[in-house]
Amino acid sequence: MRILSHIRVIELGTYITGPAAAMHLADLGADVIKVELPGTGDPFRAFKGGLYSPHYQTYNRNKRSIALDTKSDADRETLLELIETADVFIQNFRPGVAEKLGVGEAALRAINPGLIYCAISGFGTSGPAMHRPTFDTVAQAAAGYLRLLTPPENPRVIGPAIADAVTGQYAAMAVLAALTERASSGLGRRVDISMLEAMCHFNLDSFTHYYSADQIMGPLSRPSVSQSYVFACADQTWIAIHLSSPVKFWDGLVDATGLTHLREDPRFAERAARIDHQDELIAILTPVFATRSRAQWCAAFEAAGLPYSPAYDSDEALEDPQARHLGIKLSVPGVMGETFTTVRAPYSFDGEPETGVTAPPILDAHGDEIRHELAARKLRLAAVQRSDAHE
Repeated sequence: MRILSHIRVIELGTYITGPAAAMHLADLGADVIKVELPGTGDPFRAFKGGLYSPHYQTYNRNKRSIALDTKSDADRETLLELIETADVFIQNFRPGVAEKLGVGEAALRAINPGLIYCAISGFGTSGPAMHRPTFDTVAQAAAGYLRLLTPPENPRVIGPAIADAVTGQYAAMAVLAALTERASSGLGRRVDISMLEAMCHFNLDSFTHYYSADQIMGPLSRPSVSQSYVFACADQTWIAIHLSSPVKFWDGLVDATGLTHLREDPRFAERAARIDHQDELIAILTPVFATRSRAQWCAAFEAAGLPYSPAYDSDEALEDPQARHLGIKLSVPGVMGETFTTVRAPYSFDGEPETGVTAPPILDAHGDEIRHELAARKLRLAAVQRSDAHE
């Protein structure tokens, strides 16, 4: 569909937050030009050796790459020419760094008044922590989110880079809002978003419980209230269940497991009691689930109408019949003769999923192409000026 094909984004992003924001716009069809340092590029490129790590690939599909050294007069001139053609500029430097590099808001807006300037930071652009280095774990911890994921008996960081990815999504959403406003006002906007602010908003449920009910949530708060479970099956695979509040789901579980006597057990007879005694219920159910394979439990729960799913690893999830039906996995030609396999954007427009994906570019893959475009633009502008002068 390429809904944003008329939008050009210049990204000076590294690691995740800036590249993720630009990737979301690229997935919607925007022409995203990733500006990188010559020789090394985005530091995420080299996280596993070489300049094409899976870390880099994750957040840089559907983009074009040009290598520019802003300390070089020629390269800086090229960057400024790109800014003239841009609708959006995205950077995720620490506060003050963009200005030192000559790509602060004031400098770029002087070139392009209608520019949407998006600045992503760790702790914001002012305040006592503004200059502290911030990465995913730090932002999760500062926003009160890390405590909701950390096993209390063995504290350690687990899970993916949630704060980085969430901040990129929020940044893309704000940019889209600014573009919508500009369509009617003609005015550019500065969009500021910090990882701390993004994760605090993402953690809204926890804060609401505290301020409304004086409840400090922990890693087991939501799973107990929602009656969520995961169990290991006989074949060492896992299955997940989310019973929520309907009584029919509880009845379906005890019928499928054969534990119908639990209906009369005062610890589990009512939902509130099951919440209070979830650990005991898990202890009862765990050995039962170990008696059948995951496929057998899935068949039983399907027949009972329970909310369930195999708890897949990444090598299984996209091969599930429903995932295959939706075409979530996409494979396209890679940039070095291989096949690039990824997950398509999650939305459909008018019933058509967005399946247009290009593999993440190697460093400076489009440098010549972009320079030729800029040169052609110069010629067109010069021709228009000559025509105007003759008139």
